[in-house]
Amino acid sequence: MVDEPMSTTTKPSTKPPTLADLDALPPGIVGEIIDGVLYTMTKPRMRHQRTGTGISADLRGPFDLGRGGPGGWWIVTEPGIELPNTPEISPDVAGWRRERMPEMPGDEPIRVVPDWVCEILSKNTRRHDQVVKMPYYAKIGVAYAWVADAEARVLVAYRLESGAWRVIGTYSNETEARIEPFDTVPVNVADWWPPVAPESSR
Repeated sequence: MVDEPMSTTTKPSTKPPTLADLDALPPGIVGEIIDGVLYTMTKPRMRHQRTGTGISADLRGPFDLGRGGPGGWWIVTEPGIELPNTPEISPDVAGWRRERMPEMPGDEPIRVVPDWVCEILSKNTRRHDQVVKMPYYAKIGVAYAWVADAEARVLVAYRLESGAWRVIGTYSNETEARIEPFDTVPVNVADWWPPVAPESSR
């Protein structure tokens, strides 16, 4: 069985967590501070990372670099985003329309709400992504979200409507899927999933 990232929540404290608390985490542990709560988890494993890398790579060419597509986006893997009462949140992949964020920040954190996020579900972060992060993304007005389940080989795409997520598509083995907000260029969803593990290792 593949070890997956584990997510935990710190015990309540009278002192709000800060970036210093993140810096003090032990090796191999990463964290986010969302709405004043520190969440910690082990670093993602290879199967998780490979799915995120595949999604990012397929979108970056046409939408970030304008190669074979319209351009007009910044596509970033695991960006550090700083928002009010949330000094560090990092989607697995995120995108910004350049009309909203014309230039990439230099050494500064990103302080603009993404237009699109993608989270890769893992065994022990599934609840964190769905119960904590997805409602938070809706709260701050992220327009689109994708949730990719690498083990189930399923991607669900959502659009924010009236403050709530609406499913706009479910994908698995499509080789030419058109998925909002990147529906102007087809993508090969089937390529994003990790190889099926041999029976002996399951």
